[in-house]
Amino acid sequence: MAVFLTDEWFEQVEQMGQEAGELNLPPALANMIVNLKVSDSDKDIEANFADGLLHRGLSSDATTTLLLDRGILQSIITDFDTNEIMGAFMGGKIRVEGDMSQLMAVQTARPSTEQKELYKSIKSMTTMA
Repeated sequence: MAVFLTDEWFEQVEQMGQEAGELNLPPALANMIVNLKVSDSDKDIEANFADGLLHRGLSSDATTTLLLDRGILQSIITDFDTNEIMGAFMGGKIRVEGDMSQLMAVQTARPSTEQKELYKSIKSMTTMA
């Protein structure tokens, strides 16, 4: 078990992603690179979503940055409820800097079976301290 967004958590997610192999991502997810600036009570966390996974640090290839808090990101990762995500966005809990077009493309993308299985494994090893 690892605490969400800690160095240990990112290392385990990276390892799990490598072990999972090809995720057969739909094009909208396969081509998406988004930076995340996550506000947390202790310190802000910088991450990026690329290749269907969260990675530590910002990506220079990203044209979009999402600003959100840790609780919203936890909810997105654990539930991936598109209605909840849109509600958070409309309510100003998720702010977007940069190119919004790739986020619009993701609305219709459905995770592959392989990605769903990987996310289920990540969720099972994650604690939300």
